[in-house]
Amino acid sequence: GHRQTMKLLTSLSGISPSLFLMICASVFLLAAPAAVAAAGSDEQCLGGAPMESVKTYLGMHLNYETADRICCHNHKNAEYKGYLEAPEVDLFGHLDPTVEHVFYDSVCGIPLFVAPRGRSFEEFKEESLKHGWPSFRPEEMISENVVIHPGGRMESKCLTHLGHNLPSGGVDRYCIDLVCIAGTPLTTNILDEETFGNKANDGVISSEEFNKDDYTSSAKQWTGRNPTTRTFIIFGSVIGALVLLGTIWVCYS
Repeated sequence: GHRQTMKLLTSLSGISPSLFLMICASVFLLAAPAAVAAAGSDEQCLGGAPMESVKTYLGMHLNYETADRICCHNHKNAEYKGYLEAPEVDLFGHLDPTVEHVFYDSVCGIPLFVAPRGRSFEEFKEESLKHGWPSFRPEEMISENVVIHPGGRMESKCLTHLGHNLPSGGVDRYCIDLVCIAGTPLTTNILDEETFGNKANDGVISSEEFNKDDYTSSAKQWTGRNPTTRTFIIFGSVIGALVLLGTIWVCYS
């Protein structure tokens, strides 16, 4: 039955069985990375856009077009490295070094990070400037409001792209785009079912409910979710495809 099916397909296509198998394997190999990238393909920002107030966040001058492109129309790219210390931005020059600062989603206003926590302001600043983007640690993440995908890509429960998990020193480190965490807490509850569908009942903590003084993150120190994991998934898919190709070759040769 299988041999007859193979002969029928190859006779109809006019190619040899070996070439047919190679084409099938190639399609599989190309589909593997695409399948990984397709995870979380819901509409970004739930069809919304960054707040207008992002432009003047804490007295800075942030580029709104960059915010819209990076946060709501992108899963891979980022604002340029060092943007947080550009003259018109100067993130750490606008933060009070004596208090913890809450960073809110630029689209829907839910709290995402509170920093510095578990370290000094200078340590938070030094790590962020070293890597070129605001860098947060697990205890600083509002874990109920942030999703870390298997490949390390991070987004909020509002489907706003945030950045990537790039572990350092054996601990998760979140490399986050400033333009996507430059929101303000909203006074109205926008986490209604009409706007956010089932996300409204997904354990999200609204800005009204959040109290940084009473909050403790449940984020793991090490999730294993980072770009290296994605590489292993793709590599495993390639190996699986080659094994499958070899098995088919033996069966039909």
